[in-house]
Amino acid sequence: MLGRSILRASNRTFARSLGKSTRAASTSAGEAASSPFYLTLTAGLATAAAAGSTAWYYHLYGQEAFAMTPAEEGLHATQYPWVHERFNKTFDHAALRRGFQVYREVCASCHSLTRVPWRSMVGTMHTVDEMKAMAEDNEYDTEPNSEGNIEKRPGKLSDYIPAPYPNDEAARAANGRHGGCNYVFSLLTGYPDEAPAGAAVAEGMNFNPYFPGTGIAMGRVLFDGVVEYEDGTPATTSQMAKDVVEFLNWSAEPEMDDRKKMGVKSVALLTGLFAISVWVKRYKWAPLKTRKIVYSPPIGPRR
Repeated sequence: MLGRSILRASNRTFARSLGKSTRAASTSAGEAASSPFYLTLTAGLATAAAAGSTAWYYHLYGQEAFAMTPAEEGLHATQYPWVHERFNKTFDHAALRRGFQVYREVCASCHSLTRVPWRSMVGTMHTVDEMKAMAEDNEYDTEPNSEGNIEKRPGKLSDYIPAPYPNDEAARAANGRHGGCNYVFSLLTGYPDEAPAGAAVAEGMNFNPYFPGTGIAMGRVLFDGVVEYEDGTPATTSQMAKDVVEFLNWSAEPEMDDRKKMGVKSVALLTGLFAISVWVKRYKWAPLKTRKIVYSPPIGPRR
């Protein structure tokens, strides 16, 4: 019994001494980790790793980043005051008529409007008889007859404007974005008489600073007087570019005029409904907002 008591006492003493030494070791390790030297070393290693990864990324990808620069997008187009972009203005329909004339006489040989039917221009820029005459100037394929042959027929108002190429592959082979009207106008009027000194243009290409890479296969097509307007408007390069850009904008969204008219009607209607709702709210809530609540305690029995 005496031996067992001595053994248990020695074990407890050893355990206490082991716990003290463990706590002392952990305390010294924590102090070492939180010392200024180790903190400075850790921060330095993290900074060096971040700088190295940044330099490595720039070495791989930094040389090719040309987003929103002339090398990537071409010279940025000037912002012009287009009247039809105002919320309360519509297209200039006289300009649309002139622009369609420029498109037919200059642009239609290379650029198509295959999703625009002849009938969509009736009442917008031409009369029914005028559009019928223009449609009949083009030939369209008929349905195969009993012998399987396809014949030609004059165009109708329900037909779409014909494409200048027989298929998409031919169009891609012959023709060689952002900015909308400003980009197209700047591109059409941005051809200089001569390429500036130092500009490298491949053979068969034309210099235009607004086109990505400054080399474009399409040459200048708008020259002063190339079109004779029906209404006598001087056919300058900028005038023709402005008119054809407006026409192309209309062909992209012919419903714009109706949409703006509907917007004005909607704003007027919603404004009236809002005023009525405010009046109804005040009328319905007035008795509740102006009421006075009075508490009358019960009168107890007289003593």
